[in-house]
Amino acid sequence: MFYFNKIFYERKYLVARLWSNKELKKFAPLFKGKILNASGWKDIDFNGDHYINYFSKAKDYHISNYKTEVKGIQGYENEFFLDLTKPLDSSFYQRFDVVFNHTTLEHIYDYRTAFKNLCNLSNDVVIIVVPFLEQMHGTYGDFWRFTPTAIKNLFEENGLETVYLSFNNTRHTSVYVFAIGSRMPEKWRNEMGNEFSCKCKGDLFDSHEHMIGCRAISNSLFLRISHKLFLTFFNHDKLKKLTEE
Repeated sequence: MFYFNKIFYERKYLVARLWSNKELKKFAPLFKGKILNASGWKDIDFNGDHYINYFSKAKDYHISNYKTEVKGIQGYENEFFLDLTKPLDSSFYQRFDVVFNHTTLEHIYDYRTAFKNLCNLSNDVVIIVVPFLEQMHGTYGDFWRFTPTAIKNLFEENGLETVYLSFNNTRHTSVYVFAIGSRMPEKWRNEMGNEFSCKCKGDLFDSHEHMIGCRAISNSLFLRISHKLFLTFFNHDKLKKLTEE
């Protein structure tokens, strides 16, 4: 039983991570120039690879981390300290072509300053992965969950436009939001299709709404009861009569 629970527990997090990796792999090869994995820890993708390998056309690849006692410097080339909650030194303004940040904003209490710094670090593209729905994990502080609308507005506040946004919708797992913002949206618009929608296939009543998390938190019991009541009170003869009227 313990082993089964452990597998199920780890699956909740791993599925969302693997999904976000797949999303990143769609677009990372498009980007050239200087790439920064901000708060990148060991740069590992938790699937046997490193994110540096995703950005196959990068001129330079850099990793920033917070401090030595909190998942700090790993000894990689082009690695440096950066506290996203502090005012950004002017020498870092728009130093990179692409800034990538994976699931760290939820651990930063002053997330608005951190988001602003991420945008200021880039002269064009910022790639963000954040949890919308995930069990709280407090080892490093866990303060926030983000909606797609929040990410869109945060990009706009900092002079970027959302050019791509998607989310996973797997049953009984964490739900991540994957978003790309740009200072030059027209440059990328033809390269990226917006997937800000999902159809909850397999439910009794399929939905075309933008229902992020609708499969992670299932309403299947409610739907089954509603469906049964529907069939009970609106049988075939009554439906026929209603349509004839």
